[in-house]
Amino acid sequence: MPPISSQNPSKEGVSHGTSDGSKRIVMTTVPDENLARDIAEMLVTDKLAACINILPMMTSIYEWEGKVEHGEEHLLIIKTEQHCIEDLQKAILEAHPYELPEIVVVPIVGGFEPYLKWISESVQ
Repeated sequence: MPPISSQNPSKEGVSHGTSDGSKRIVMTTVPDENLARDIAEMLVTDKLAACINILPMMTSIYEWEGKVEHGEEHLLIIKTEQHCIEDLQKAILEAHPYELPEIVVVPIVGGFEPYLKWISESVQ
């Protein structure tokens, strides 16, 4: 995220539910914090993501190969743009240990315009 400023940002940039349609949130889960950090740093360094939040350990319950499974995972919330999705997904798949990793893309339909602009400026 951008550095903290002592000044309050202008409220003129607040969006009222609209965006240019290019911003995305991508979510994926991984089994440990070190891998989460490695993937996050790689995506930001490669300019495929502007910011990634790593949520602490959580329990996931899912059905796999006919059995209900319980797993401990970290959730990555990745902010990016649509034009990066294909390369971002390839990078996640190359680094991910799961046979079938979660990769979910959600459009951002609105938000604080200066932040949305920063996402655009931060990715390729």
